[in-house]
Amino acid sequence: MIPGNLSGLSEFRLLGFSEISHLHPLLFVVLLSLYILTLIANTVIAFVINSDNTLHTPMYFFLTQLSCLDICYLTVIIPTILENLMVGTVSISKTRCAMQMFFFLFFGVAECFLLAAMSLDRYFAICYPLHYTNIMSSRICRSLVAGSYICGTAVGLIHTLITFGSPLCGSAIDHFFCEIQPFLDLLCGSTVPSEIQVIVVAVFAILSPFLLIIYSYVRIISTILQMASAESQQKAFSTCSSHLLVVTLFYGTASSMYLRPKYSYCAAVDKFLSLSYSVVTPLLNPIIYSLRNKEVKRALKK
Repeated sequence: MIPGNLSGLSEFRLLGFSEISHLHPLLFVVLLSLYILTLIANTVIAFVINSDNTLHTPMYFFLTQLSCLDICYLTVIIPTILENLMVGTVSISKTRCAMQMFFFLFFGVAECFLLAAMSLDRYFAICYPLHYTNIMSSRICRSLVAGSYICGTAVGLIHTLITFGSPLCGSAIDHFFCEIQPFLDLLCGSTVPSEIQVIVVAVFAILSPFLLIIYSYVRIISTILQMASAESQQKAFSTCSSHLLVVTLFYGTASSMYLRPKYSYCAAVDKFLSLSYSVVTPLLNPIIYSLRNKEVKRALKK
């Protein structure tokens, strides 16, 4: 930490994985490989869905949007991580840092609400199958996606403007990109108001869509259990299992990062959690949906 108000500073230093510098070459190869695989996997999924007319349904429309979000989400931070692994401590301008924080929040929050929209799609498909086509029209699907992006924009702007508008007393960020939580260590004086702001926004951006997902699946499970045959139950559940697994991965790591007080943080643990939901999950999403979905596998073979 550097004493005194440094709000006029023009750049920050990202410390990255400085505590394990001997592993930088290995981490560089691993993360670059994961990044390339993620780009290929998500691009293939989006291409296959758009190329196969039988997959032009609301569920696969949302899946295409999820693939695009994952590509953008990962591209926001991976170049900085790779740069950090190559040269050690990275200097990043205040403008670039603010833009990185905004876009990371924008894509992350948009994905939270998109996953909630996907749960609504499964809810109407299973609980109201006769009215599904009318309820989940193309206009409604586009509106749900637009709403996800609007929520992402709002949260990104609010967090970034408040955070970078606060007085700063440090310039070294103990992380591999401009993440909110380690940025709080740079604020002058008490960080309690900023911590409350983070938790309040996290409740809106993470907990609200998650509660909608929980409600949808309670209704879905109740409907499935009332089905007459075991075959119908298995078929209905199979259409939800991929989405449920993706939700568990994404929300599990994101909530453990943002829905807890700052005093319980550990830099090494936080970096691991950030890698989990920002690097690993975008790679697993297309794998989960392709390996567990007969229609996608058929389209891939075709």
